Amino acid sequence: MIADCLKQVFAGHVRYAGLQEAMEYSLMAGGKRIRPVLTLETCRLCGGAPEAALPFACAVEMVHTYSLIHDDLPAMDNDDLRRGLPTNHVVYGEATAILAGDALLTAAFEQLTRTDLPAERIVEAVRCLSQAAGSAGMAGGQALDMAGEGRALGREELELLQSLKTGALLSAAAELGCIAAGGTAGQRAQVRAYAQALGQAFQIRDDMLDVTSSEEELGKPVGSDQVNGKSTFVTALGLDGCAMRIEQLTQQGIEALSGFAAPEFHIWLARQLAQRTN
Repeated sequence: MIADCLKQVFAGHVRYAGLQEAMEYSLMAGGKRIRPVLTLETCRLCGGAPEAALPFACAVEMVHTYSLIHDDLPAMDNDDLRRGLPTNHVVYGEATAILAGDALLTAAFEQLTRTDLPAERIVEAVRCLSQAAGSAGMAGGQALDMAGEGRALGREELELLQSLKTGALLSAAAELGCIAAGGTAGQRAQVRAYAQALGQAFQIRDDMLDVTSSEEELGKPVGSDQVNGKSTFVTALGLDGCAMRIEQLTQQGIEALSGFAAPEFHIWLARQLAQRTN
């Protein structure tokens, strides 16, 4: 469902100098697609029809993809492999990669409007996603990440960085599903708490895999945090401490959904992500 929707995003668009090709290269590269699935399943959890949330799900994946393209650039993490494929700038050059990211971010907000949902839900979705992607969210977290290179960060600093860089967009993905369903303020608070716990557990697991996994298994370079002089949850907590914290956060996220009648998918997702190997 998500892949078909993403394929239609640029149908009929005029193509300029390989820009759309570069956008589609990263957007259709696969990956876990946790965020759009979370949007659809949270819409279902809150009593809505998942199909109604498809434009919101596509939009959040487009924002996520833009962030990966820019994150891989030489001025950022300088990675040449993503999802087992050469990164965007390696294939298309830095200038086109920057523009592909810019265009995906902008197109995401157009995508939010491609729904028959009530106007007030669309407006709230725009507000939610723009806050999560901007300086008070993901972009702010990326800035903190870059500023933290070469110096030791404490646990509180790492948790703030993660809550913005990774957690904000995951939280928005869940909240967008609730918004699409016309969920209550209480439901939105619950799914936000779930996603925030999920986001921190996800990042801690990412930090662990950067130390313990291989490039073949992850589909991207390993050991890059150490090379770039970045503090991580592994440096702050150690591998055993990270494993314990992931367990705590997973249970915390599951408990946040106690008011819902059938949160089975969200419980399964939390446990799967806690144990993931790529």
